[in-house]
Amino acid sequence: MTPDLQSERMQEICSLAPVVPVLVIPDGADAVALARALVDGGLPVLEVTLRTAGALDAITRMAQVPGAVVGAGTVLTPEDVWKAKEAGATFAVSPGATGQLISACIDEALPLLPGAATASEVMRAADAGFDMLKFFPAEPAGGVRYLKSLGGPLPHVGFCPTGGITVEKAPEYLSQPNILCVGGSWIAPESDILAGNWAAITERARAAKALRA
Repeated sequence: MTPDLQSERMQEICSLAPVVPVLVIPDGADAVALARALVDGGLPVLEVTLRTAGALDAITRMAQVPGAVVGAGTVLTPEDVWKAKEAGATFAVSPGATGQLISACIDEALPLLPGAATASEVMRAADAGFDMLKFFPAEPAGGVRYLKSLGGPLPHVGFCPTGGITVEKAPEYLSQPNILCVGGSWIAPESDILAGNWAAITERARAAKALRA
């Protein structure tokens, strides 16, 4: 899958909902209930970060939930790509981009949302064929004002900003024409996952879904 086809697929995925929950899942046993809670709330695109021992198991379980579009986050190496694809991930998200990572995603036909934080990184990604990017870390890197500035010279590039975005800050991001969605960890905090507080997670998901009509 070439970079331009990967970006086309990522644009489709990022257009499914205004917020992509960024999930840190300690135990795969919680994965199905969590995925159902989020999908029921109107957020089908789920990013499971590869930061815990249970992450790959969680991806496998969540991929079986009807309506869920499950991807792997914090994908850093070709090995991460292979493991994520084998677990059932349908896309990958990385905080940056390397040649090896891009090649692995192309070889595995796994759509990649590569990260960028500067104009030069955005231009390099675009030159490589990627025009749908993760802007990370969003708030520390300049937030909405920075993305507005990038929209002038690089109007063809779309973004999913992630990092420090809250429910209060999300609407301003989503009002920008070059932002398809935002990534956020506030939807399903680890404390609610551990407590099995699925109703609260669904309620937050519904509120997040309503951020863009």
